[in-house]
Amino acid sequence: MKIAEAFDMLAGPDAGVEFVAYDGSKGGTIGSDVRLELRSPRAIAALLGAPGQLGLARAYVSGDLDVTGDLYTAFDRLATAAMREVSWREKAGLARQFAPLFLQKPPPPPEEVHTKGMKHTRRRDAEVISHHYDVSNRFYEWVLGPTMAYTCAVFPRADATLEQAQEEKFDLVCRKLGLEPGMRVLDTGCGWGGFALHAAKHYGVEVIAVTLSEQQARWGQRAVHDAGLDKQIDLRHSDYRAVEETGFDRVASIGLTEHIGKANYPAYFDFLRSRLVDGGRLLNHCITRTDPKQRTYTRNGFINRYIFPDGELVHVGVLIDAMENQHLEVQHEENLRIHYAMTLACWLENLEAHWDEAVAEVGLRKARVWRLYLAASQWGFARNQIQLHQVLATRTAADGETGLPLRLSLER
Repeated sequence: MKIAEAFDMLAGPDAGVEFVAYDGSKGGTIGSDVRLELRSPRAIAALLGAPGQLGLARAYVSGDLDVTGDLYTAFDRLATAAMREVSWREKAGLARQFAPLFLQKPPPPPEEVHTKGMKHTRRRDAEVISHHYDVSNRFYEWVLGPTMAYTCAVFPRADATLEQAQEEKFDLVCRKLGLEPGMRVLDTGCGWGGFALHAAKHYGVEVIAVTLSEQQARWGQRAVHDAGLDKQIDLRHSDYRAVEETGFDRVASIGLTEHIGKANYPAYFDFLRSRLVDGGRLLNHCITRTDPKQRTYTRNGFINRYIFPDGELVHVGVLIDAMENQHLEVQHEENLRIHYAMTLACWLENLEAHWDEAVAEVGLRKARVWRLYLAASQWGFARNQIQLHQVLATRTAADGETGLPLRLSLER
C-alpha cells in the first residue's frame, strides 16, 4: 500500500488538501492550493510514537512534515474533513505496513520542553516563563509590532490595524477599571509594559508593574524611561508574589492567569484582593476553555511541550467561581474570542513578513514552532475551541459599597 492510499483511506479524496509522500505517491484533493507533504519516514515514526497533536508537532518542527500554502487553511480543512471509519481489516493492514517505523522512535526536537519537579514553585515558574518570553526581543518586535502587546487586541472595527486594536484593548481595560489621575495600579504579568505605559500616559496613574521575564523587563524599563514616565511607572523583574505594597486602587491581570494553575487560583485571587483597597477593582483578562468538561492541563499537548510549559486553561465559570470564592464580587464579563482570532492572524502575517529575519534570529525549528502555534491558535479561537474573557470584579466593602456607578459605561 502506498502512503497516499493510507491518507485517502482516512481522509478521503475530498479532504481539501493535496497529500504528497516521500514514496512518490499522491492523494487527497489533487491540485489543491494547500499541500501536505511527508518528506521522510521519520514523520510517520513521529506520528506513530505520539499519535495526535504532539506527533504532528514533532514532525512539522523537524521539517519531516511540511505544508505548502496557508497553514490556517490546512488546519481548517483537515479538521472539518469527513474522516471515515476504518475497518479492523484495514487497521491490521496499516499496522503491518508501518510497524517497523513505530520501532524507530526518533528523538523529539530540542525545542520540546520536559519540565521536572513541582509545578508553580517560584523557581520553576521563572524557568518556564523564560523558555517562552526570553526568546528574543527583536523577534517579538517583528511578530507583535510597535505596541509589543502579547495579549488579545480589541478591534474597534473590522479594518482596524493591529496597533489600533492593541491601543483600544489597553484603553478598554483602563475604562473598565475606571482609572483616574493619581490612582495606584498594580499590573501583574506586565509583559513589555504596554498597559502600564498607556495607563500612565493617558490616565495619569502610578503603576507598579511586574514580569518574570528578564528580557521583557529590560525592554519595558527602557520604554518607560524613553517615554519620560520613570516617576509614574516602577517596572520590575519580579514574581508577583514578591510585591509587598498594598493599598492599590486598581489591579490589572492581563494574560497571567493561564500560567498560575487552577490549584493556585485561591491563593492568587486572595493575593490580588489583599492588595486592593475597599471598593477597588480587578480586571482579569485570560484565555479559557470552551468545554467545561475538557481537561485543564494536557502534559503531552503541543502547547505545554513547546509553548507554555505548565500552562492551564479552565472554563470561565471556574474562573468566576474562584474569584467569587475569594470575596471578589464579579461585576462584568466579556468574551473577546473573535478578537483573538483576528489578533493571531495579524501576528502570523507579521511572522511571515519577517520570516527570513526570524529564522536568522531564532533558528528554523523555533520559527516553525511559532508558525504552527500561531496558526493553530487562530483556528482554535475562530472555531470556538478556546475563548478569551475579561472579568471585572470589585473588593466590595463590608457595607456593600462597590465604588461602581449604577451602570458601567465603557464608551470613550
